[in-house]
Amino acid sequence: MTDQTSFYPELEKTIAPVRGKLGVLLPGLGAVSTTLIAGVRLIEKGLARPIGSLTQMQRLRLGKRSNPRFVPISEVVPLATLSDLVFGAWDIFPENAYESALAAGVLEPELLERVRPDLEAVVPWPAVFDREWVRRLDGRHVKTGATKRHLADALIRDIDDFRSRHGLDRAVMLWCGSTEVYARACAVHETVAAFERGLENNAPEISPSMLYAYAAISAGVPFGNGAPNLCVDMPAMVELARGKGVPIAGKDFKTGQTLMKTIIAPGLKARMLGLSGWFSTNILGNRDGEVLDDPGSFRTKEVSKASVLDAILQPDIYRELYGDYFHKVRIEYYPPRGDAKEGWDNIDIVGWLGLPMQIKVNFLCRDSILAAPVALDLILFLDLAMRAGLSGIQEWLSFYFKSPMSRPDLKPEHDLFIQHLKLTNTLRILVGEEVLDHSGLDYYESETPDAAEDLHPVRKSGTE
Repeated sequence: MTDQTSFYPELEKTIAPVRGKLGVLLPGLGAVSTTLIAGVRLIEKGLARPIGSLTQMQRLRLGKRSNPRFVPISEVVPLATLSDLVFGAWDIFPENAYESALAAGVLEPELLERVRPDLEAVVPWPAVFDREWVRRLDGRHVKTGATKRHLADALIRDIDDFRSRHGLDRAVMLWCGSTEVYARACAVHETVAAFERGLENNAPEISPSMLYAYAAISAGVPFGNGAPNLCVDMPAMVELARGKGVPIAGKDFKTGQTLMKTIIAPGLKARMLGLSGWFSTNILGNRDGEVLDDPGSFRTKEVSKASVLDAILQPDIYRELYGDYFHKVRIEYYPPRGDAKEGWDNIDIVGWLGLPMQIKVNFLCRDSILAAPVALDLILFLDLAMRAGLSGIQEWLSFYFKSPMSRPDLKPEHDLFIQHLKLTNTLRILVGEEVLDHSGLDYYESETPDAAEDLHPVRKSGTE
């Protein structure tokens, strides 16, 4: 903390120090998880760079613009280091992380060989799986139980055994599994009591990802949802998280095509350029692409991806510009492409005097290469939130998600740049630093720099 008075003294937190190892629990040991684990170990050994990770590379501006300090995020708030991380995982296939990484084909075998012992040490536990929720996969390494309560209890035992075996006081769980069939919240998701009755009665509306979220929160472990599933974003889980004092965040890692939308759409709106249509399609060949080839799972992803534009462009407010634009999203499973996803966007925009123009985007990306640093940041930030005493929905982590969670009476923020300001200002607030508003008025109200420094800044923040 600086010598100045805290800008939001009521929000500043006492953050518990980082002590010991941090357990990282990953439901799903596929392309994203193995790319994350291999990447962490390669970076830790000095064999690669953590490009794409804010916690590892971004510097936070502290202080006035006329005399700024740019400090690594890890020096502003206390974060676990890469060497602190201990990985555990569940999967419907029994192969260890090295074998799974080879099969995923994201990283070259020569690179994986350099961290092979670290990867081979991560052997997945049998997973909770239900083919009604993921129809294109057939698990052969799965848990069995008389009821969903028994399955949830089995997950809690896995968590407890993992923490005990590695002597862990802290852990974080991040869903990196498949996209489940589309579902809407219903009565069983409304309260903790209703959900727990549903566990006892094998309620069909309770999916495997919900069991993992319930197990994590019940065990006092922060939970993040990297898929678009209805999972932790329901009243019952929010109630449970608040009661247990556990942070939760989601949903759906923002990586490829939607990342581009949250960059381009704010620019159109900022310049008041109109939009008549936005067509998005992409091809993908990894396990995620196979799962999304099922209409039920695709619907879940489609809803997540399609909600972004309306939230940014606000067609209810700017009807004359965005009131009737056409938006279509497509995902095609194309096995030869593997993890190298390709996305095409055709954007029909409208300019001065109503004249049409177009933007074309061809984004050749690596899905898991973009997702791995997002996963790393979420792990470290969820652990920070837990040590800072934050519980329930962590809206400041919206930066990383396609469908960010927010309080029910607040509309989620999708603009990437506002999300980034919310994240960085939250970090400043946690340690009593001044938030940034970028107005610049204080530098021009006085001709003398010293006087400008003394002016009270406009009280605005990127955090609600």
